[in-house]
Amino acid sequence: MLWEPDYLGPDYRMAELGLPPDDEGPCTATLVAHEPQEALPPAHVPADGSRTVRAVLYVHGWSDYFFQRATAEFFTARGVAFFALDLRKFGRSLRPWQTPGFITDLSEYDADISAAIDALTDALRHRHGADAVVLLSVMAHSAGALTAALWAARNPGTAQSLVLNGPWLDTQGSALLRSATQGLLETVSRFRPKARLRVPELGFYWRSISRSAEGEWDLEPFWRPETGFPLRAGWLAAILAGQAEVARGLSLPMPVLVLASSSSTIGTTWNEAMLESDSVLDVSVMVRRAVELGSCVTVCRFDGALHDVLLSRPPVRSRAYLQLGRWLDAYGFQDTEEHGS
Repeated sequence: MLWEPDYLGPDYRMAELGLPPDDEGPCTATLVAHEPQEALPPAHVPADGSRTVRAVLYVHGWSDYFFQRATAEFFTARGVAFFALDLRKFGRSLRPWQTPGFITDLSEYDADISAAIDALTDALRHRHGADAVVLLSVMAHSAGALTAALWAARNPGTAQSLVLNGPWLDTQGSALLRSATQGLLETVSRFRPKARLRVPELGFYWRSISRSAEGEWDLEPFWRPETGFPLRAGWLAAILAGQAEVARGLSLPMPVLVLASSSSTIGTTWNEAMLESDSVLDVSVMVRRAVELGSCVTVCRFDGALHDVLLSRPPVRSRAYLQLGRWLDAYGFQDTEEHGS
């Protein structure tokens, strides 16, 4: 595997992860590593001589990619090796012949995550020794958090913990509305999976985070367009199917931390409150579903937080990082059997 410099700067490297092709052609995922040369995370060597290395794998959300240097620096400063994954057809992994973000089954991302874990494990063992044991936490945002939760249920024991930031675990509206919508989508997605759904494209969340508007983050316009990627029938059917699986119960064995705003502001016109709340998802629905993920779920809600809590204004994200650090110390890399149901 070839590691190359990443555009985020000299402390970042990236590597392409080959994946099986799909109907659009060759696919790849991309792993990004944060490696500050002056402070690489050390391996822990207990009395028995074994080496353990703590690591986190970050997975982005819809119409997104990894750009959060502050998150990477937070983890490496705590001695946790940081890696981020740009899933197939997103960010660094998006190719000209591909439909951005398109997929028809969230389980297909298992291959991306598995390849990333194999690659980061190899990288850490190269750094710390072939006998190093990697303790992994997976951190994910929004649709990526839904993907990560489903992956964790299918792969128990692979990750010691999950951190879900603004997870998209349910769809707004009544159960009857969701069922009717899913039924219609299943028909369309079966015959025209790439049919574009005509939904409002408002761009309010982009406005709240982009330095080009009222936020403070530099976003690559091709990888994170103002109104997001066009929604396709097959993709939305996959999301609804994943959420239905969550609703049936995942019984996750590992500790789970959920980060969320304390409020939502969702509408068809801009509101200044969108600078201090979740303008994408209904957090009350999110939190109700989140506490049912497993037997050890911690929910932290923050006044003034955005949909991605760690992109909120500095005072908010400082509080979020403080709580994240405390939770990692208590639960992040412990034996999952201690917390299992």
